[in-house]
Amino acid sequence: MHATLPHLENSDFPALTRRAVTTLQVNLGYRCNQTCLHCHVNAGPNRTEVMDRETVDDLLAFMDAGEIATLDLTGGAPELNPHFRDLVAAARERGVHVIDRCNLTVLEEPGQEDLAEFLAGHGVEVVASLPCYQEANVDGQRGEGVFDASIRALRRLNALGYGAGGDAPTLTLVYNPQGPSLPPDQEQLEAAYREHLGSEFGVVFDRLFTIANMPIQRFGSTLLSHGRFDDYLALLKGAHRAENLEGVMCRDLLSVDWRGYVYDCDFNQMLDLPLEGPGHSDRPHIRDLIGADLAGSPVVVREHCYGCTAGQGSSCGGALG
Repeated sequence: MHATLPHLENSDFPALTRRAVTTLQVNLGYRCNQTCLHCHVNAGPNRTEVMDRETVDDLLAFMDAGEIATLDLTGGAPELNPHFRDLVAAARERGVHVIDRCNLTVLEEPGQEDLAEFLAGHGVEVVASLPCYQEANVDGQRGEGVFDASIRALRRLNALGYGAGGDAPTLTLVYNPQGPSLPPDQEQLEAAYREHLGSEFGVVFDRLFTIANMPIQRFGSTLLSHGRFDDYLALLKGAHRAENLEGVMCRDLLSVDWRGYVYDCDFNQMLDLPLEGPGHSDRPHIRDLIGADLAGSPVVVREHCYGCTAGQGSSCGGALG
């Protein structure tokens, strides 16, 4: 699908170089129990790509040889990978902070009845996608019944201590715009989420991330089909702020796909733009980079990178400024 998207061409986006890698973001597979309109991965229930055990072991070897502080697990629904729990447990034994990018409804999937307890027991940070605090908007973007299931999951996580602050496990919510627009102010939207979810459902959480929709994969193709792709890209470029370049995630993060191949970020992964740098193969694998020093290597940039520097800025850690 991404081959038809015009922003794969060379870009005037500013050049970037890497710092030391402190975060390993891993896509454990494209299988998901949802099919969301804004999904830049094009994940869904019929996807069969899944990371195998050998590649999981490669990830652990990479962590052992480096200074990885955070393991950021994504998908699809990462929890549906059969090796998810083993990887989480092994990372936590190494003192690595683990993030689970959770769609919340996976907690109600068959075989995942004890997932919430597992996450809490291992002190895993849950970064939960909830693109709005209103039922109609969530169900319109993610499917009928998703909002109610998400609220049930949030209440269950709250009952296990998530969102209580202090030493309790962290619960982060994620907002995506409904369409081709920039996210609103993160701080103000967090206050609105907190007031509405608290008063209506008794739900508490630690923080909210606002993340811009990337014009790639399913969302990019939707823009093209409605004739809005160029306008959205112009919006991103027009809102570019140079000061956001310091905080973009690709400077400290490696993105690993379900096969073990490595990219600068999750978005480059979806566009099949592999990591570049001295001594790398055309398509470096995580096992080839064990012990490597990647600081100073160039980051592969294209037009979609403006999605991370527009307005407040947008990364997997929310707004940048």
